[in-house]
Amino acid sequence: MLNKAILMGRLTGDPELRHTPNNTAVTSFTLAVNRSFSRSGEQQTDFIDVVAWGSTAEFVTKWFHKGMLVAVSGRIQTRNWEDKQGNKRKSVEIIADEVHFAEPKREAVSRADDAAPGYGIPSGGSDFSELSEDDGELPF
Repeated sequence: MLNKAILMGRLTGDPELRHTPNNTAVTSFTLAVNRSFSRSGEQQTDFIDVVAWGSTAEFVTKWFHKGMLVAVSGRIQTRNWEDKQGNKRKSVEIIADEVHFAEPKREAVSRADDAAPGYGIPSGGSDFSELSEDDGELPF
């Protein structure tokens, strides 16, 4: 049997790290994933729930923030549950095995500067300067 899901989308919120009673790290987040085609000509987006466990959960909560483009590889899982009114519900989510950065850091930084303060990526200058291409010497 094969159960593999690979998605790329933007985080709809900052992931928050939680721990189970056994002290296992877990986080859940939602990805906004654009569909690759649309019959009406309008862009359609799916909002897909993702759960990460252990070191993957710790990595996600440390480095990923709302609005970032991320790639997720994992498996689809369904679970049945009952709401407060006693209605039976079913949830479909991705259990993440791997989560990767999907855009260059400079794009994420410029998006953070333009879009939302507190995005979580440092902005501003760097202590490094560019070398001119014509000096012909290597810096080491």
